[in-house]
Order: sequence, then structure tokens, then C-alpha cells
Amino acid sequence: MSLDPVPRVLLRDEALTRIRDAIVAGDLPPGTVVKDAALASRLGLSVAPVRAALARLTDEGLVEAKPQSHTRVTPLVLEQVRDAAVVVRAMHELAVREAIGRVTAEDVAAMRAANERFAAALRAADVDAAMDADDELHDVLLARCGNAALTATVDRFTPAIRRLERQRFAAHGEGSVALHDRLIAACAAADADTAVATTTEIWTALLSQLEETPDGH
Repeated sequence: MSLDPVPRVLLRDEALTRIRDAIVAGDLPPGTVVKDAALASRLGLSVAPVRAALARLTDEGLVEAKPQSHTRVTPLVLEQVRDAAVVVRAMHELAVREAIGRVTAEDVAAMRAANERFAAALRAADVDAAMDADDELHDVLLARCGNAALTATVDRFTPAIRRLERQRFAAHGEGSVALHDRLIAACAAADADTAVATTTEIWTALLSQLEETPDGH
């Protein structure tokens, strides 16, 4: 019924989204000590869903908890980000290879529309909108590949690289527009080799940024 109580899991998920977004956006910078009661007060929630969200963020590598000490936002440790990015790249490469041949005209149109929004967001220096549009584009292929284990792995490791992605789109994301165009064209032509190679290039560009990123920021 429409007036049934809201499941507690929804509050946990809302807390998770809000806190994760604050970490990625830098509103909770690396090293920030976070307290569940204070976060719950700011979010207008009880402590329980916030604790559940922090536990999930610990699993994702965005938060670290030291028993009898404190919980804090993790530093941007390059080795850990690199490890996560390599896994995410491999999963996207596999998703593209499995999706090729299943991509529909509607899928291609959705990817083109997402890339147009991505380009517009970059021009407007709207990093949040750029990241959302980038997700929408790649999510088409993740959904079309139909591999639940693959998408679960992407969901598990993507949060660890979000802060780096944000820096990339804020500084020099324009090259991604052309790479997206090439990926979309390859998908439309069912050209698996080009689509996978382009996907590799997209994610390798992110990995190469690691060499230019000061550790801990």
C-alpha cells in the first residue's frame, strides 16, 4: 500500500548516496574525521542508517575505521586507486565485448544523447552533470551485456576512483567526448575490436592521470 512504512533500507541507501557524494565532491576531504551522530544530525536521520552507510563506505574504500579511535575519510592512495581502476577498466572492456551484437538503435541513440549532455556539462563546468552523463553512457553497455557478476564488480570498485574521475573531468575532460563518439560509432557498427580498444583508451587515460596526482589528495 502507498501508506506502508518506508523501509529502513531506503534510509540507509539515501544516507549512503549523500555521504558518498560529499566525499567524492570534496565536501568531506581526505582525512576528515566523521562521526555517525553528527552526520545523522546533518542528514536529518537516525544514527542506524548512517552507521550502515559508513560500513558500506568502509567496504568501498572511501572510509576507514580504526577500532577505539576514529572513522575518517580515506586519503587518495594512488596504489589503491590504481588497483581499483584496473579492475573497472577490465570489467568495462568485457562488458563492451559481451554487449556488441546486442546493442540496439535505441541504445545507440541513448549513448549519443548522454554524450551530448556530457559535452554540454563540460562546457558549463558542471562536473556533477558530466559524471552523471558519463555514467549514463557507459551504463547502456553494462545493462546490455547482461552479466550481473560483472556489473556488481563495477559497482563495488567504481566508488574508489570517483574522486580521481571528478578531478579529471574538472581539469581536462574534453578528450573524452571524442573517445565516446568513437565508442558509440563502433557499437553502432558492431565493431567489437574498435569498441574494446576505445574503452581501453578511455580508462587508460584515467590511469595515466594517477601519475600526475599528488598522493593523498
